[in-house]
Amino acid sequence: MLFHGTPGSRLGPVPRAMRLHASGIRLLTFDRPGFGESDRQVGRSVASVAADAAAVADALGIERFAVLGRSGGGPHALACAALLPDRVTRAAAMVALAPRDAMGSAWFVGMTSGNVESYTRALTDPAALRRDLDERAASIRADPASLLANIDAGLEPTDRAVIRQANIRQELIVSFAAAVAHSADGWYDDSLALAAPWGFDPADIEVPVYLWHGAEDRFSPVSHTRWLGERIPRATVDLEPRASHFSALLRMPQVIAWSGARVSWDAAVALGG
Repeated sequence: MLFHGTPGSRLGPVPRAMRLHASGIRLLTFDRPGFGESDRQVGRSVASVAADAAAVADALGIERFAVLGRSGGGPHALACAALLPDRVTRAAAMVALAPRDAMGSAWFVGMTSGNVESYTRALTDPAALRRDLDERAASIRADPASLLANIDAGLEPTDRAVIRQANIRQELIVSFAAAVAHSADGWYDDSLALAAPWGFDPADIEVPVYLWHGAEDRFSPVSHTRWLGERIPRATVDLEPRASHFSALLRMPQVIAWSGARVSWDAAVALGG
């Protein structure tokens, strides 16, 4: 079960269907509340996603499953691992944030100025954040490629190299457009939830966890994954030099294979090397 970024949607980016088929993996993903075609859930926390994931699995007759989240989806995957211990087999989080309240002031260190401003508004002036995200969502609806243009100043050269790949760029644009097709509700609620207490302790996760992060990431700094890796009991941390935030899209197929593979833990870790 794959949890999309912020903003993002069920439409991607995801590995190609033939690659998933060859791996024998069934990939499930859905819009979090307020994104795309999903109804809004006012006041949701990161922990709230566990009930949604369980409902999706129940509807499809799936008892046990692995989870993977990228960027803003990372904490949501960890929530499922912590709160659905009898159903989640293993969890992976790529370029994820750590809990702000637990990490303290270090949470903002190394983060792009735009993200610092947005998350600070989430804490101190939610109305101003809402106005900003409404404007940005309207711009995306008018020109779906505008979000990539607006974040360009925060991109590392490694990010730009990834986004220049035509298929990835198109998948991101489609995902962003679907995310805010009706409103900025999901983007706003995700921002509030990520900056607020998550509703669970990552240290309570008992299943194997794989944490991947590009060392040059400034959207969600690598220190967040280091923090998580020090506290999640069965975590393996893979910090890749000369990689950044969007590099996760290139590594995702390997991590999905690890999540779904029935192999030993040591062999699984090698997939992320």
